Amino acid sequence: MQAADWQTNGEPATPEKSREALRAAQLYYLQDLTMDAIASELRTSRSSVSRLLSYARQHGLVEIRVVSPLDKLSVLQHDIAERFRVNAHVVPVPEATSDIDRLERVAISAARILTPFFDSNMILGVAWGATINAVSRHLPRKETHNSRIVQLNGAGNTSTTGIDYASEILRRFGKAFDAPVQQFPVPAFFDDPRTKEAMWRERTTKRVLAIQQRMDIALFGVGSPFSEVPSHVYAGGYLDEADYAILDASHVVGDIATVFYRIDGSSDGIPLNDRSTGPDPAVMHAVARRICVVSGSSKITALRGALAAGMITDLVIDEPAARALLTADTAERLRTSRE
Repeated sequence: MQAADWQTNGEPATPEKSREALRAAQLYYLQDLTMDAIASELRTSRSSVSRLLSYARQHGLVEIRVVSPLDKLSVLQHDIAERFRVNAHVVPVPEATSDIDRLERVAISAARILTPFFDSNMILGVAWGATINAVSRHLPRKETHNSRIVQLNGAGNTSTTGIDYASEILRRFGKAFDAPVQQFPVPAFFDDPRTKEAMWRERTTKRVLAIQQRMDIALFGVGSPFSEVPSHVYAGGYLDEADYAILDASHVVGDIATVFYRIDGSSDGIPLNDRSTGPDPAVMHAVARRICVVSGSSKITALRGALAAGMITDLVIDEPAARALLTADTAERLRTSRE
């Protein structure tokens, strides 16, 4: 009987398809058979074997890592790890690559890096935004059990509830990992800090906050008002002129999940944080693995603030931005030494 001529096209996994794909993957990756040899053994065509291997990768039956035969870490990754005490994952991207294409390449790598980290009986916290939206579109399938996806911050503003935008991002994570999703149906910012205090006493809100406090992994980008690809919180109508004046007066350089911070990593005394629905920095610091995804050199200042705050354990960043980060850090060290 011939192997079926499977089409991938992101369709749901079935036991029959998975068996065929797993068989092809074992022959190709573990026994080093050529596609022609596999096609002969499975009594199918070479193109069908190619589709089976694609299916295996898309549905998490195969995980591929690229390891340099010369060294375990690139010089960039090593330098970033040494200076900032984070696990660095530098994505090779040519300098001339557009910001949109750079984001897509980083997002693909981040999705592949996240998948081995997240497993059954784990909770993944997701902060919505342009970067994580891109990551969500490239997640490979990996079946997990008793796992959960939780939204880290509210998404509503004065013109929209934000539910459609945030829920679609979370839905993709839930589908990829076969995990239920816990949304956080509150605005990104309350108008009055006292309203937030009252809402945080409600049992329905406390339940979501309790899930966040049990997170095993937090996934987020860094928001920046200076980015070439505008962060959603700055481009989506969440802040008005008065808010921007407050951020400027507070010397804010960026945000993580709508919690703002300065270049030195401090976040105290920033009025908008009293109204923000993002997780308290203490909650984030308690998370074992905090994965930050950054694309574009225009986010370097925001990234430096996040690193200074100790918010990151794993950094996924494109190569030009990684170089810019090290250059900026070197310049700052020289400036400080001269003072």
